[in-house]
Amino acid sequence: MTERKPNPVAIDDGVFLGRAVERLSVLIADQTKMVFDGMGVVIPVRSCSLMIVLAKLGTASASDLARELGHSHQLVMQKIPKLVSLGLIEHQADQHDARRRIFHLTEEGMMQLAKFEQCTALIRTAYDGLFAEVGDIRQFVDRTADALNEKPLDKRIHSLG
Repeated sequence: MTERKPNPVAIDDGVFLGRAVERLSVLIADQTKMVFDGMGVVIPVRSCSLMIVLAKLGTASASDLARELGHSHQLVMQKIPKLVSLGLIEHQADQHDARRRIFHLTEEGMMQLAKFEQCTALIRTAYDGLFAEVGDIRQFVDRTADALNEKPLDKRIHSLG
C-alpha cells in the first residue's frame, strides 16, 4: 500500500486570510511605532484607542473600557500594566467595590495624547495617499467584518453542500 502524503495548502492561499490581515496589522503597527518614536509618542501603538476612550470617559473600570472598545476584559487588562508603568494612567480602588479598579489618565497621559493627536493628522494624510493607490482598505475591512457577522463562515460553508 502506498503511503499518501498530505498535500498542504500554501500559506499564501486565500484560506489563510486571517494570516494576511495579521501580517498587515503587524506591518502597520511597526511603521506607526517608527512615526511615534520620531514624534516623541510613548503610547504603545495598540493602546491608542484605549487611551482615547479613557480620555473621553474621564474615569473607567477595565469592564467599561472593554465594553466601549468592543474588546474582551482580558485584552484590556493585558494592556493596562504597560500604560501604568509608562506613567500614562493611574488607578484607584472603586469606593463601592474593592475588587474593582477605576482608571484615569495622568498629566503625562494627557500630554502624550496631545502628541498622538498631532500624529493622527499626518497618519491620516499618509493613509489617504495609500488608499488612493490601493483602495480604501478600512472600508473593505469593515464591509468584510459586517458580511461575516451577518453570515458567519460556518454558515457559508454549510450553504455550499
